[in-house]
Amino acid sequence: MSDAVLLNYVIDGPENDADAPVLVLSGSLGSTLDMWRPNVAALAERFRVIRLDHRGHGDSPVPDGPYRIADLAGDVLATLDSLGVEQFDWCGLSMGGMVGMHLASEHPDRVRRLVLCCTSAHFPDSTVWTDRIAAVADGGTAPIAPTVVARWFTPEWAATHPEVVDEAAGMVAGTPDAGYLASCQALEVWDHRDRLPSITAPTLVIAGAADQSTPVEPHARTIGEGIPGARLEVLPGAHLATIECAEDASRLITEHFAR
Repeated sequence: MSDAVLLNYVIDGPENDADAPVLVLSGSLGSTLDMWRPNVAALAERFRVIRLDHRGHGDSPVPDGPYRIADLAGDVLATLDSLGVEQFDWCGLSMGGMVGMHLASEHPDRVRRLVLCCTSAHFPDSTVWTDRIAAVADGGTAPIAPTVVARWFTPEWAATHPEVVDEAAGMVAGTPDAGYLASCQALEVWDHRDRLPSITAPTLVIAGAADQSTPVEPHARTIGEGIPGARLEVLPGAHLATIECAEDASRLITEHFAR
């Protein structure tokens, strides 16, 4: 397991209000903290919002791989410790949701409430990651960006929002090859199913009805049924439903954390 690194972050909302609840936003493989831009304004009205770049992504360090989800979670705790944040709410999408599951089960004293978006506790067929690792090792992140992003949005929405699609492809292509590959290695072996019952934080699971990467069946359903008391909401978008259905996603997230 790698030593923890301090992550790049941006803080929105009442940064100097010590009483404001902290909400951490953590994104998908191949994204940067900019993926949360459509949601920040709504969330920052109530929370001190901390957006993070995973190790190997954005402006965060790129330590040698392979990575494990536990490594990414350790980075989060080290970064929040450096900011003096003890307890926090967590909203993660895809890989960020996996980090949230690990934090909530292994560090329950730190996570107050949890939102898991378009994510998985396990990939029954790991060949998708084996193949992705081989592709990045051979040609880097730029050639795979269009194919990856084609699964992030429904075709109809993508056709009317080409600038968002282009920005998303740029995030993937701009992710360091070594960081992306090492993160794929984390997803290749990820299996948190037996730890889901240990999560005590009130949990909302948000899924995309058209998500091909982590579809409702079996991914969201497994998480929703595995975490005691978890609630499942399905939005009409694809894998980045927090962008495609930003208004509804922000409302669901805010309502869950306001309870």
